[in-house]
Amino acid sequence: MNGSGSRTSAECRAGSKDAFGRSELARYARPHRGRSLLDLATSVVPYLALSVLMYFALDVSYLLVLALSVPAAGFLVRTYIVFHDCGHGSFMRSRRANAWVGTFCGLLVFTPFQSWRHEHAVHHATAGDLDRRGVGDVMTLTVAEYRALPPIGRLKYRLFRNPLVMFGLGPIWAMIVSPRWPASDARKRIRRSIVATDVALAAMIAGICLLIGWREYLLIQVPTVWLAGATGVWLFYVQHQFEDTYWQSSDDWAYADAALRGSSYLNLPKVLQFFTGNIGLHHVHHLSTRIPNYNLQRAHDENPVFRDVPTLSLWDGLRAVRLKLWDEDRGRLVTFAEARAPAVATAALSSGPPLR
Repeated sequence: MNGSGSRTSAECRAGSKDAFGRSELARYARPHRGRSLLDLATSVVPYLALSVLMYFALDVSYLLVLALSVPAAGFLVRTYIVFHDCGHGSFMRSRRANAWVGTFCGLLVFTPFQSWRHEHAVHHATAGDLDRRGVGDVMTLTVAEYRALPPIGRLKYRLFRNPLVMFGLGPIWAMIVSPRWPASDARKRIRRSIVATDVALAAMIAGICLLIGWREYLLIQVPTVWLAGATGVWLFYVQHQFEDTYWQSSDDWAYADAALRGSSYLNLPKVLQFFTGNIGLHHVHHLSTRIPNYNLQRAHDENPVFRDVPTLSLWDGLRAVRLKLWDEDRGRLVTFAEARAPAVATAALSSGPPLR
């Protein structure tokens, strides 16, 4: 961290987090039961209603089903945000209520609540730390690490970062495949959560298939889940993968800097902000995870500390997909072409201004 002077690693990690956040943002970190219930009524309820409508639309036209899958996917993304807030304990006032609502929403988004909550907590504790990559983040190599790979390793990384793979196959892997089994070092509680979720999902899907037929189930669920998953993967990507993002070694890493410099403010049109549950205000969320999604905008608007944060438009977010590697010398994410070029030639290869 620039200007850290003689501060120790522990001071960088803990002191910066306390410098701003807990006291100033505490008033926003209070769930409101009525507002939370409204979130459920504008996420889970319309998603389930549209899913039923899509079933009846199968007798009319599959094009109509595909058209309905777009708003259904939007409400499924909102449902995921409710699930996400429950994981942070910010959606309901009681821990038990958060666990019950989160577990229920987890079935709708195919994700075990306890397992995801643990992994996501690790993400918040390590985002932007070069020495603690690998849990709950998008795999990102430095230029030096990429150059050190054998040809097959470079090919694998290129395929992984290819938009067709990341946003085409990525949603299937992230929502359907990956959550189905625990990591080898997972705690018993996490393992039980995954197994219980898998059993509950199997029973739920089997029951629906017996009721309406497996073909009908797939015709309804596949487009909706894929669209929602692709949107979710993109949102997660642009929250930390932009040109002037923040990466530091553990000795120089600081929580508040990772939040304010390494988490973007994705300034979306209001309708998209609604469907994405304000998660574009990711800088606020990372600084104080206990703020429910419906208070993020107010926290941003009322606190000067958020005035100079990395801000991305929708177009900026789409363009950020071209960035692939962290260049430690330049201190920013670069494309593969820029990584091959000398630092002095980088400006000529850039296709636009920094994403700020």
